[in-house]
Amino acid sequence: MTDGLENNPEAMEELSIKLLNEGKAKDGLKLMLRAARLYEREGRKEDAARLFKKLGFILFEKTGSIEKARPSLLKSAYLYIDLIDDLLSAFEIDINTLDTYCLNVLEIFLALNDERNLIKYGSQFAAIYEDLGKSFMEVDDAENAINAYESAFVYYKLLDDESYKRVAESLITLYGNAAEKKLADKAHGEAAEAFERLALYTRAVFGYDAHYTEMMDTAAQNFEKASKLSYSEGDLDTTTSLLVRAEYAYLLARNFNRAKLIGVNTARMLNQIVRAYRSQGNEMDAARKLVELTETLVGIGKVNEGMQAYKKALDVTTNISFRLKVRLAILKAKAATDKDEALLDRVDLIEFYSRRGRGYQALELAEKTVKEDERLKEALEALHVAEGLY
Repeated sequence: MTDGLENNPEAMEELSIKLLNEGKAKDGLKLMLRAARLYEREGRKEDAARLFKKLGFILFEKTGSIEKARPSLLKSAYLYIDLIDDLLSAFEIDINTLDTYCLNVLEIFLALNDERNLIKYGSQFAAIYEDLGKSFMEVDDAENAINAYESAFVYYKLLDDESYKRVAESLITLYGNAAEKKLADKAHGEAAEAFERLALYTRAVFGYDAHYTEMMDTAAQNFEKASKLSYSEGDLDTTTSLLVRAEYAYLLARNFNRAKLIGVNTARMLNQIVRAYRSQGNEMDAARKLVELTETLVGIGKVNEGMQAYKKALDVTTNISFRLKVRLAILKAKAATDKDEALLDRVDLIEFYSRRGRGYQALELAEKTVKEDERLKEALEALHVAEGLY
């Protein structure tokens, strides 16, 4: 079965997955291990690290024993650490690639319940990112400085290291400058996004207080201004997308009356847009706007009605983005209503993963957060009914 595969790790990997899907676990796992080792022998560390990690998690899933998965997972972790060292010695550092490697290392040590290495490497990564942020600031590269500092912030926060406040202060400066620049250019949508992030790091320093709500309220006002411009141009699709964001910014600013007023009006507009798309036979765009309708209705407390709209969207298509958006809507609405800062911390982390292209990890954390919160039991049941899980 493996004739002709000896020097072809890609074909070997592909066949190993085929065997696993056919229920031939022993053969599939053996072949996957051979493929991972061959990648490593060929000096293809990234492929080797990826496959050793996959092998480890499949072993854990099949056997329920983390000890049987440990050798493969550790091999993967240390290959990723080598890759991090290689990347840091390069002339130019790709922050997104560095993120991928670092998050994989921490994910593995977390799965292994290896607290010592989790803290050790988490602290090292946070410090690396903070130093990178400073370096980018010195050459006025605000975009990369923000990316680096945001990663440092997340790692320090996950380790409960108070250094996250120091990093948050740098991000407040960067996002404050960005918001001012966008306002001066009358780019209200981009200014609103900058104010949202400015609010996040303001809350990290001051808590869920007037500083935070003022920033979120300013973000909401700018989303509204941007929506009015789109409306004047006849772009109702963009208008409603911006209004949904305004609604949630007002919610988090605890300006509930304004959030409700926007939510009710936006729901009406979204229903019209859905009907228009359907009359054109454009079911995919109709589904996308139905998910926005779900978000809007959840934001004004109409969860069951929102889930009916969500179910209609899922009748057309489903993807990670839809599932994530609806879970985030539930979490944000509850965090705002109960002024729950710990829940909002989870939301921030979920959105960080999503921005960094780790959709599955974001969705996994969002699902876990909704499941673990007793206050969200009814919302979770309605959500799972819509998704056909009950």
